[in-house]
Amino acid sequence: MLAAFTLNTAENLPVGLLELISESLRVSVPAVGLLVTGYGVTVAVASLPLAHAVRGVPRRHVLTGLLAALVVSSLVAALATSYWVLLLARLLTALAQALFWAVMAPVAAGLFTPAVRGRVVGALSVAGSLALVLGVPAGTWLGRRSDWQVPVAVLAALGLVSLVTIAVLLPTSRPEEEHAAHGTSPDVRRFGTVLVAGTLSATGAFTGYTYIVTFLGDVSGFSSSAVDALLVTFGVACLAGVGVTGALLDRFPRTTLATAVATQAVGMLGLYAVGAEPVAAVVFLALTGGALGPVFMTTQNAMLRCAPGRTDIALAANSGLYNLGIAAGAALGGLILPLAGARGTFLVGGLLAVAACAVLLGERLLRAPGPESAG
Repeated sequence: MLAAFTLNTAENLPVGLLELISESLRVSVPAVGLLVTGYGVTVAVASLPLAHAVRGVPRRHVLTGLLAALVVSSLVAALATSYWVLLLARLLTALAQALFWAVMAPVAAGLFTPAVRGRVVGALSVAGSLALVLGVPAGTWLGRRSDWQVPVAVLAALGLVSLVTIAVLLPTSRPEEEHAAHGTSPDVRRFGTVLVAGTLSATGAFTGYTYIVTFLGDVSGFSSSAVDALLVTFGVACLAGVGVTGALLDRFPRTTLATAVATQAVGMLGLYAVGAEPVAAVVFLALTGGALGPVFMTTQNAMLRCAPGRTDIALAANSGLYNLGIAAGAALGGLILPLAGARGTFLVGGLLAVAACAVLLGERLLRAPGPESAG
């Protein structure tokens, strides 16, 4: 859980430090946004090949190695004095992230019976969501009161604690010996549907979220201190969404995914439509935040159920495509920003979430009625 928190904070921290990094390294804000894009592209490209390469390696060794990469890359980033060194450090962190969710979810879920695996995934997702509640806001606050490198160095320390803990305490076991090595209800069509919907949702979310600080300042008119508080609100909403969804995930796996994606669409389109009004902006920001964590969590849980082969490979595919969506969204938002402003990024993001809803609805209409628990 600490590793999930640290990696998710590392992934999203540039969102809160865009302007600081831009001024320090003398590059444009869209160029700093590419730190998110490059991260996502690396995870998208590397997830499946890395998962395949280590498919026979004991998971304790794999997790120890990827956490070592996180520590080293965070230290390099904290010492970076040029944009390109920072970008290379981010790419190394992304390689660690590419393996993390593919490996950690089956390890954790395999310790429990299939009936409660949704709650296990929910627990890991709560830790990941705390990155938005605590990690990114605290990193943004710390960066503004010192240097942007300081919160990055803190991530190296947290990664080191995770590394030592897992290296010492996690039992050594081969992947094929794990109880969650294969899906409980293999379903190729459901597998494909979840991948497509998750990718569209991620693309939509990060088309807007990458530039949320700009939106809240330029469109909604909040001060920088108010923006800090609203980032915490966004994270609390994300954590609340994960908590509620986790409690329902084992009973209603299909409905929870569809509800999360629909909530994202409403939140983003609401920000586009009435985000200039401060009260309305807070409401729809909370809705958007309440959907961000649950979407990825529910797609991960679906992989443990409907994976047509090994769950680690399915989870790698899901993580890879989700991060491809993150990269595409950040890049798309960067293109839209100078043309239509921050409001335009949320319009396009909301429409992509609507498309994800249509994919899920289409699969449901084609499927014969059956119990929720079947998939």
